Amino acid sequence: MSLHSTGTETGSGAMRPTAQAPRAAGHDHDACVEAALAAAERICALRKARLTPNRRRVLELIWNSHDVVGAYDILAELQKEDPSAKPPTVYRALDFLMGLGLIHRIESANGFTRCEAPERAHVCQFLICDSCGLVEELHSTRLAGELDAQAENAGFQPGFQIVEVHGRCRAC
Repeated sequence: MSLHSTGTETGSGAMRPTAQAPRAAGHDHDACVEAALAAAERICALRKARLTPNRRRVLELIWNSHDVVGAYDILAELQKEDPSAKPPTVYRALDFLMGLGLIHRIESANGFTRCEAPERAHVCQFLICDSCGLVEELHSTRLAGELDAQAENAGFQPGFQIVEVHGRCRAC
């Protein structure tokens, strides 16, 4: 994996401020991030995995945005706090978080986004706004089942599905 900007930068190399992240009226973004971190702690405890301070911080940086966040964006933020932060540290944290289902990789943007339901097994699809970068996670078992059925009818055995729909969100 190479360090690649996903376009979520402001031009100065910094991630978008969290003030832009909440889209819904009444959305308490700080509570949302704290709930995600608490869920991560529970999941790690159940699976006997260690949520190190670095892994926790990477997860927090991803949750601080409702956009796709690239590894380069994360590294830049970590280097503001610790100039010695290096790419392998970010990649190891991302691999760990993905392995526990705490984040998702958005293939088309070469970046990462939060998982809205990490405490339960689920299929998901993503709506990605090409204007503002907002990522919405959907959970349609019907769509996943239909894709599996069509693959089976074609004699194809799928390993996993990634459904990313690009367009414009309601706010844009």
